[in-house]
Amino acid sequence: MTTVEKVEQQLAGLRIARRCVPSEEPTYLLDIHTSRAAQPGGSPLVAVSCSNESLRVYDRDTLRLLREYGGRGGVLAGVRFAHTCDSLVFSACSQGTVKCWDVRSATQKPVQVFSGYPSNVFISFDVSCSDLIVCAGTEKVEKDSFLVFWDARGVTDCASATKEPLGVYSESHNDDITKICFHPVEPNLVVSGSTDGLVNVFDINKDNEDDALISTCNSDSSVSSLGWSGEDYKQVYCMTHDEGFCWWDMAQLDTEEPITLLHVLDVRESVCAENHGLHYLVGGFYHEKAGKLFLIGGTSTGDIHLISCRADGLSLVGTLCGGHSATVRSFCWSPTDESLLTGGEDAQLLLWKPGAVERSLTKKASLKISSSVQKRVRVHNTSLKSRKK
Repeated sequence: MTTVEKVEQQLAGLRIARRCVPSEEPTYLLDIHTSRAAQPGGSPLVAVSCSNESLRVYDRDTLRLLREYGGRGGVLAGVRFAHTCDSLVFSACSQGTVKCWDVRSATQKPVQVFSGYPSNVFISFDVSCSDLIVCAGTEKVEKDSFLVFWDARGVTDCASATKEPLGVYSESHNDDITKICFHPVEPNLVVSGSTDGLVNVFDINKDNEDDALISTCNSDSSVSSLGWSGEDYKQVYCMTHDEGFCWWDMAQLDTEEPITLLHVLDVRESVCAENHGLHYLVGGFYHEKAGKLFLIGGTSTGDIHLISCRADGLSLVGTLCGGHSATVRSFCWSPTDESLLTGGEDAQLLLWKPGAVERSLTKKASLKISSSVQKRVRVHNTSLKSRKK
């Protein structure tokens, strides 16, 4: 059995190891991130951004709630732990700030606030792998949408100080900037995606936006998710709001070879998930050991599909059933122990491990929450429509 086959078998064999106790106020779990290393004498941490404008921090191994940072700061746009300091967690919000909390502190107060410009509504953000730069993407206001950058050094040295932006990129997108993702190992590279369909790769070491723009790829649709993959992470992939998939090889930029590895207009029609169907895509992750890109999708009733990517097409690896009871909104893959965290519209946070046996007493809750969040959060389009080129 090849390494890839072993990994695919392992993914298909993921089972629920832990299920967190749903909170008193049910909420959609919109984004998940885990800290790199375990805390002294403990396990890694999990941060979750919720539709009720709160950010929760859990113990990764037990899924016990450790901290909750309250709302009133606007709708949260993602969550990220610092790479070099596991106690620092960041989140951007619609009120034009990115905040950083130190989970070791008992206070609700952030240790750092990165402020944008007055009209900024942040809907995406990321932190560079060196923790030197924070970047956030804005909704389009009038004719402008911005990538805003800050110097993130010395976060804990100047507690509660507000940092002003280093500068912005304003010419490369002309609609909402829905996703930002820094390169996993090269801190100067960042990719951004927008509802304008464009996926832009920048080298932020360059002096100006024109020189910084390395490549522009067109997904022909509104970008919902993106990331880096491949050996040395030289590939970029994205998913669209109408469940399309695009995959490009940046290593071919200076060659005569085409950079497009794969373009699937509607993954729901190309991946046959037996009788379960495939209603939406959540995102992707690159499995370094297998040297392979995998996508995660699902059904409106909570089944999770694991999909393998090759240049000749997509194929279903396995389906994880019996966990969620509604649409899955977020996930985080952990390469250290080959585990998967998932969060959904049923307010559940689940930890999946290969061959695990569930040890939690909490029964599967059949709660699909209807709230004002549906007006604020873009819902996946589950109707099957073929898009014309």
